[in-house]
Amino acid sequence: MDNVTPLGRAEPAPGSAAAVDVLIVGAGLSGIGAAYHLQQRCPGKSYLILEGRDTIGGTWDLFRYPGVRSDSDMHTLGYRFRPWREAKAIADGPSILRYIRDTARENGIERHICFGQQVVQASWSSAEARWSVDTVGPGGRPQRFTARVLHMCSGYYDYTQGYLPQWPGTEQYRGRWVHPQQWPEQLDTRAKRVLVIGSGATAVTLVPELAKTAAKVVMLQRSPTFIVTRPAEDGIANFLHRWLPAGVAHFITRWKNVLRGQYFYQLARRKPERVAKVLVDWARAQLPKGYDVERHFTPRYKPWDQRICLVPDGDLFAAIRGGRAEVVTDEIDTFTTQGVRLKSGAEIAADIIVTATGLQMKVLGGLRLLVDGQPVDLRRPLTYKGMMYSDIPNLSYSFGYTNASWTLKCDLTAEYLCRMIRYLDRHGHDYFVPRRTDPTVTEESAFSMTSGYLQRAADILPRQGSKAPWKLYQNYALDLLTLRYGRIEDGCMHFGRAQAPAAQAAPVEQARAA
Repeated sequence: MDNVTPLGRAEPAPGSAAAVDVLIVGAGLSGIGAAYHLQQRCPGKSYLILEGRDTIGGTWDLFRYPGVRSDSDMHTLGYRFRPWREAKAIADGPSILRYIRDTARENGIERHICFGQQVVQASWSSAEARWSVDTVGPGGRPQRFTARVLHMCSGYYDYTQGYLPQWPGTEQYRGRWVHPQQWPEQLDTRAKRVLVIGSGATAVTLVPELAKTAAKVVMLQRSPTFIVTRPAEDGIANFLHRWLPAGVAHFITRWKNVLRGQYFYQLARRKPERVAKVLVDWARAQLPKGYDVERHFTPRYKPWDQRICLVPDGDLFAAIRGGRAEVVTDEIDTFTTQGVRLKSGAEIAADIIVTATGLQMKVLGGLRLLVDGQPVDLRRPLTYKGMMYSDIPNLSYSFGYTNASWTLKCDLTAEYLCRMIRYLDRHGHDYFVPRRTDPTVTEESAFSMTSGYLQRAADILPRQGSKAPWKLYQNYALDLLTLRYGRIEDGCMHFGRAQAPAAQAAPVEQARAA
């Protein structure tokens, strides 16, 4: 039943509709992982990956700013099926990108990818029990793909632009503006005065890296962030990999890190004052004597109300101690020709201003969704097990944890989708659809964190329910038991058959060389 020619990069014939069993949207970390699981667990199923850009990697190919790295350890951010073997657990972006691309190449996934396909609309037909997915392909050419199942791995933010606040006086500034999401390849920061606006993961990554060559780097923040130091190398993992088979070492390391992270998260939620004090004390111990820790490193919120920032080997604190970097906690009054004037009256001069001010969220890549001709407002369905939507058939999506590595949940989601596909085949069903049938389930926000990018997107984000299976508990161990071993027929999942045979669609043709 596999209609994909096993040579070259897949591309539909001009004017045809490419028909496969599963369409995956996105060739980043989660999309490549989903393809692997599909090949291993549903080997008879055909699939394609639609990728809007012209290369594999998603986030890890898009972000090119200095020092870009993971903010989770690669033993959990990496795939369960492919051990991370490099010494550094907190890995740089190019290493992660190489890992993703090697996974795709070694498992024959590359030939299933259609590049340059911007997905604009997906329409479900109950009569045919199929999705029709419209894209804008290379050269602006419209194309259509059809599939039994649609799996979205398009990430959670807008790839075209990051978030930029509306500040007064920006038109006056005569220096260089840079947003990390569009970092210029030839930007030279050597011997320059650099102002980084922001205090999240991107800012704390950029500052120590820029401080290696810039004349001075200032990190300007409105309020402090919890920051924790962690060794770039996992000594236990490296020891285990020297003496044990790769699979065994990977299993032990992965669970060590999962359980340690889960313990810390639960402790932070149950005893926030105690954990906050410990985190602030850790920061104080790495800063110069007499440093104003209360002002610059004591957040106003509780730990894990926002994601905690990780700095490998304390590089940010080392840059501050060495005088190469400075943290300023204040608010912008206005921009000037030379830099910014703060509400305190102080001024910061800068040759380059880096706006590390966050992301713009985008649900399902911004595609238009229709079910039997009716547009779907994604604010109305409830999320099911953190991977599906109520009343939308044969659709799933990958979205990682906010309190742990992204790939942990994405791996489980792909496994569960494969279980569901096999279940449909065994029982003669054509589609699955979660239905909200329990009147006692109430709606609530799908995210408990107060991060700016989540708050800005509150009006476009879907909601979750007040109890399982509509509620995601941000707990990998619990999700593993539920998604890998729990019953598929749980009273909320419903099944059906197509009402009419699907229209004949053209198979996927062998691609021409890109």
